[in-house]
Amino acid sequence: MIRIMLVLAMLAATAGAVVAYGDPEQIARASNSVTKMLRQRSLEPAPAVQIARGRAGEFALHAKINGVKAPMVIDTGATSVVLTWETAKAIGLPIEMLEYNVDVETAGGHTKAARLTLDRLAVGGLVEKSVPALVVPRGQMKTNLLGMSFLDRLESWGVQADKVMLHGYPEAASNRKRSRSAAN
Repeated sequence: MIRIMLVLAMLAATAGAVVAYGDPEQIARASNSVTKMLRQRSLEPAPAVQIARGRAGEFALHAKINGVKAPMVIDTGATSVVLTWETAKAIGLPIEMLEYNVDVETAGGHTKAARLTLDRLAVGGLVEKSVPALVVPRGQMKTNLLGMSFLDRLESWGVQADKVMLHGYPEAASNRKRSRSAAN
């Protein structure tokens, strides 16, 4: 997406130069300026995470939810990220304020869940903000699920042999440097 926007910006700048100047030398200088600008905003490679299949056939991982480490299992059948009550409490979510009004089907049967938004969910170098999630009542599930509300935000994901590959979107180098310096 970013690459398409950069190419469109370059084309617009070149077309603008043609209309504004009509002089081939002016157009060449404008084109060189745009090329230089694009090189300065070069894209870093997209972050990627590889997760090996566990002995029971699951793809288990440790994510960071709002900065707190939490075990999860990838579940492409789950519409949303789903947290256990115990994990929600451990990461400091306001569990006493949750309203359990969403019907869900789990491996254990029907239950109600509470809707909320996670400020930040990180799996390795893949970081997403404002991720929709559900919390199930105490004792209803044993495992947190990394569902489609996270996976749909990635550029791609897929199973290859005995591993899942998760690929994020590339970032402009200047944006990544800015966010790194803000985190320090």
